[in-house]
Amino acid sequence: MTMQQATSSSSVRKAPARRHDTGRLMQETAMLAPAVILLTVFLIVPFFLSFWTAMTNQPLVPRPTPVRFVWFNNFLRIFQDDLFWTALWNVSRFTFWIIPAQCGLAFATALLLHQKLPLRNLLRGMFFLPAITSMVVVCVIWGTLFQYPTGPFNQILGFLSGGAIQPIDWLGDPQWAMFSLVLLSAWQAYGFQMIVYLAGLQGIPDELYDAAKIDGANAFRRFWHVTMPGLRPTHVFVLVITTIQAFKLYTQVAILTQGGPKSSTETVVHYMVRAGFEEQKMGYASAVSVILFVIVLVIALIQRQLLRRFDV
Repeated sequence: MTMQQATSSSSVRKAPARRHDTGRLMQETAMLAPAVILLTVFLIVPFFLSFWTAMTNQPLVPRPTPVRFVWFNNFLRIFQDDLFWTALWNVSRFTFWIIPAQCGLAFATALLLHQKLPLRNLLRGMFFLPAITSMVVVCVIWGTLFQYPTGPFNQILGFLSGGAIQPIDWLGDPQWAMFSLVLLSAWQAYGFQMIVYLAGLQGIPDELYDAAKIDGANAFRRFWHVTMPGLRPTHVFVLVITTIQAFKLYTQVAILTQGGPKSSTETVVHYMVRAGFEEQKMGYASAVSVILFVIVLVIALIQRQLLRRFDV
């Protein structure tokens, strides 16, 4: 075979490979396109529009005077606003309490419902039911339960303690108001995390448990060395999504406490909505939203790195 014939034969073999790579690239691009378009339309573009609005004195209702750029004045005003720092502190406290309460309850329930129990599917549906119930409805119901001084919770506490525990003003006492919101929120939303954990548990191969049993591992060792590592991506997802949801706390506050008493339940999102719609300062409210986005993004990245480092 001559040199020319060998080169020609090699080109013939490479041509189908290039066509295959091009087809695969087009296929992958087509599969990614919907996600990229949705992220662009609903995340990237709104963020930059919010940032642009935050640099202006844009009001809610158009005024005869033109909108002008105020550059970073809105951000500087936020950092000098004591109510913003109070709201940030409150939502940080809420996040610190809601993560162990909600995730722990969801994890324990998922472990229980992963066992071969009778009516297991029915129980899963019952535990998941609060997650698909409207938060407004949940707030109305729990507002009745929290009622002071004759609500069901106070009645139960009084009965169990024989009258030793005095009625608690769950939503009117600054010391109890945030705890009440944590209790309500954990009960309403833990069903979603429970379903995620159940999916993670079902993704762990049974062969790993069988191998651990053959090696003599007891139930605790199988849980610690098989279940926990197998749920590592699930832990990361649940932790990040719970943190994001916690920093978005709004509906419970708007319906039950309006940020009170004495600003003890004021949150960043509630503060932002008040600035935008009650005080009609859309530029200022947009600056708050940009700061909130950056805070949540930084916390999510830190959580992800910490969980990777400690190999949870």
